[in-house]
Amino acid sequence: MQIGLYFGSFNPVHTGHLIIASSVVNETDLERVWFVVSPQNPFKNDHTLLRARTRLALVKKSIKTDDRFFASDVEFHLSKPSYTIHTLRRLKSIHPEHSFSIIMGSDSFQAIDKWKDFESIIGEYKIFIFRRQGFEVYNNIGADIEILDAPVIDISSTEIRELIKKGKSVRYLVPEKVRNEIEKKEYYKK
Repeated sequence: MQIGLYFGSFNPVHTGHLIIASSVVNETDLERVWFVVSPQNPFKNDHTLLRARTRLALVKKSIKTDDRFFASDVEFHLSKPSYTIHTLRRLKSIHPEHSFSIIMGSDSFQAIDKWKDFESIIGEYKIFIFRRQGFEVYNNIGADIEILDAPVIDISSTEIRELIKKGKSVRYLVPEKVRNEIEKKEYYKK
């Protein structure tokens, strides 16, 4: 099966993430998108990060009724911080029946040369790139890329957390089940 790996903190998962994932499946030969929840991104040190299992549970709630999507905890079983190359190697070893590609925004692709073993990543995996405003795609590293015209809604998890902190509504920014859970458990209030 052709699987697209969508890496992220998903702190919290929001409507923009889901729209991108849906668009990727609709517009490419990928059959599924796996949301790979990262316990710790090596480029981020965020004190507002919910526990990894909580973020995974929120992703699962948001995709429960869409069988094109899967929430993966593979990085929970790897050393921290999470490096994409380690995750890719682990997935390849436990799922040799699948073919994996990477899904990322043009902002991430601009910095891919700073990733651990990025040469191996671009040499072994196709990368599907959705455009982010202000970040053009320059492929001067010879990566196998496909640029997507996925509808990108300018929503950020940071802005969602700030709204929650201020007691404002995040309705329509996150899936309703996620919003209900955030409000019930009072996530991001402190």
